[in-house]
Amino acid sequence: MTAGKTEWIIPDMFWPAADNGIYTSHEAICVLNVSDAPCKVGIRFYFEDREPAECEEILCGARRTKHIRSEMMKLKDGSDAPRGMPIAAVVTCSVPAVVQYTRVDTTQEPLAMMTTIPF
Repeated sequence: MTAGKTEWIIPDMFWPAADNGIYTSHEAICVLNVSDAPCKVGIRFYFEDREPAECEEILCGARRTKHIRSEMMKLKDGSDAPRGMPIAAVVTCSVPAVVQYTRVDTTQEPLAMMTTIPF
C-alpha cells in the first residue's frame, strides 16, 4: 500500500519557552510510514529573522509510526529546536508517508492542544 506524499509544509509552529508545572509544552511531527521501506525524515526550520536550519535526519521504520517531539528535533549544529519564537517547517520523507502536526501549550492553566494534517 502507498499512502501519503514526500513533502509536507507546516507554516505555523511555536514551542513555548516556558512550561506550566509538571506538564511540558511541545510540538510533535508524527509520521506514519505504511510502506515496506524505511523512511528518512528531514525537517528544515524557517525563521522570521534568519536563514533556514536543518535538523538531524530521523528514521521512521517500514510499517511504523514515529512521533518526533520538540526535544527530539536537534539541529545539525547540535543545538536544540528553537523555543519561544514563531517558526515554520518543511518535512521531507524518502518514501510517501502521512504527517500530522500537534502543538501542546501548557503556558496557561487551561492547557491547549491543537492538531492538523500539514499541507
